[in-house]
Amino acid sequence: MPEIGPEMLIDLRRRLLERAGEEGFVAAGIADAGTDPVRASRLGEWLDDGRHGSMQWMEDRKDQRAAPQVLWEDAQRVIALGMSYAPAHDPLALADEGGVGRISVYAQGRDYHDVVKKALKRLARWLVEEARKIGIEAGVKVFVDTAPVMEKPLGEAAGIGWQGKHSNLVSRTQGSWLFLGAIYTTLPLEIDEPHADRCGSCTRCLDACPTDAFPSPRVVDARRCISYLTIEHKGPIPHEFREAMGNRIYGCDDCLAVCPWNSFAAQAAANMAFLPRAELTAPHLSELLSLDDAGFRSLFSGSPIKRIGRDRFVRNCLIAAGNSGDAALRGRVGALLKDPDPTVAEAAEWAFARL
Repeated sequence: MPEIGPEMLIDLRRRLLERAGEEGFVAAGIADAGTDPVRASRLGEWLDDGRHGSMQWMEDRKDQRAAPQVLWEDAQRVIALGMSYAPAHDPLALADEGGVGRISVYAQGRDYHDVVKKALKRLARWLVEEARKIGIEAGVKVFVDTAPVMEKPLGEAAGIGWQGKHSNLVSRTQGSWLFLGAIYTTLPLEIDEPHADRCGSCTRCLDACPTDAFPSPRVVDARRCISYLTIEHKGPIPHEFREAMGNRIYGCDDCLAVCPWNSFAAQAAANMAFLPRAELTAPHLSELLSLDDAGFRSLFSGSPIKRIGRDRFVRNCLIAAGNSGDAALRGRVGALLKDPDPTVAEAAEWAFARL
């Protein structure tokens, strides 16, 4: 067995980053897995202020979220990765089309959890095999948005971008349209320098938010965010936000869409799996309002939208219908006034009165 020298790990690191590109990742970097007091403090303040809304799972595992080594004590490094879903069209183009619903760009194609996780697993397996060839047994764990992992600050620490004022990661070459994933590893790979903040004095993302969900730069109050309200929030939508929701029925892209750095995001680099499904680019509210549970499951099979369920989704569509000014929708809305789900029935009553 040859002696394992530093140059072997340097070469493995270089080949790892190349392999990441072959797996479809347009951004890759390496951060230390140790505790970051600043990151932990910011998370604690955000939770203490209640800005996570009803996302209790954020608080329940905050220690694991704040420090990778609390989640897995053997972790030495975090390999931060980004996969592009840059859209070909302006996400704001349908803002004034009252008869259609607007679905966030990320949810118009295949479920990113499946696509990114499969790529992460392939890359992790490759890393284990290549490390073994030079006499190292490497431990790995992969994560994509379903574990207590702070992908955005870890991505910043790994140098693949910085957290913009909208709190999302921004890349100089890929903009904000990135699905993030992470591989925790026991390998002591060389780390990258953290990325510098490149937002400057720009506040376009903050100014664009229709519900004033940013109490300060890089701080999101989820309770006011349309993405949270349409996806995570259960029960009736607070009345103060309903008109501002417009025709957004799943998520919101406004703060990302106005970011100047997205002019550098190449749509050609986007993973083909995330190409939008035709029926989700400008869906008619009249059709969505008629969905029963079976129809909802069929339409959104393989989509991240499926996880919120028919009732929450139709609730969102009713808010959009109430904002549409389209009297032709009154019949569809009226049919939901006695829906078995009380939240749907309440939203139908509000929309019916508005129309």
